[in-house]
Amino acid sequence: MPISSSSKRLVLASASPRRLDLLAKLHIVPDQICPADIDETPAKAEKPADYARRMARQKAAHVQAMVAGSTASPAFVLAGDTVVAAGRRILPKAESAEVARQCLALLSGRRHRVYGGVALALPDGRIKTRLVQSEVRFCRMTDADIALCLAAGDWQGKAGGYAIQGVAARFIPYIAGSYSNIVGFSLFDVAAMLTAAGWSVDLGSGAA
Repeated sequence: MPISSSSKRLVLASASPRRLDLLAKLHIVPDQICPADIDETPAKAEKPADYARRMARQKAAHVQAMVAGSTASPAFVLAGDTVVAAGRRILPKAESAEVARQCLALLSGRRHRVYGGVALALPDGRIKTRLVQSEVRFCRMTDADIALCLAAGDWQGKAGGYAIQGVAARFIPYIAGSYSNIVGFSLFDVAAMLTAAGWSVDLGSGAA
């Protein structure tokens, strides 16, 4: 049964089905899904970690402004942003097979970092943020390996051109840090932020 111990609504500032599925693991079903349509262009010389935190905060603020006054019931707004970085280079979200291929070729045989920005806008207008860092290593991939990942199609719209919960997992021998952060956002940090803000997250009876 979804948790609703708080009288305040929870709005998810993302249309990502992965983030919705992750919240379901905490038995949380948002009252509303409201994607944030903002400019996601990195600033000049912006570091990947700073970019992830800024994007999450701006998405939360944007949706907070959209839902403010739309209902008598106050709302929390939860937003996340995932950034895949090779060194200081921010990899794009793959919108074509060629972009995904270029990303995978770059990541092949090396470690990279996945930065997750999490932002929670509170009903009183404040916005809390956290930054989570995970590390991923791909084995050295052949052209055929990369072609297999592309054929699966789960690279579409994914930062860095891969989904760790998809076919790419067979080429990833090592991760460090939060797995859920790589998928969409860190469940540990989301739960901690909601709890600190007064939204009760109960992982007891009935939790998967």
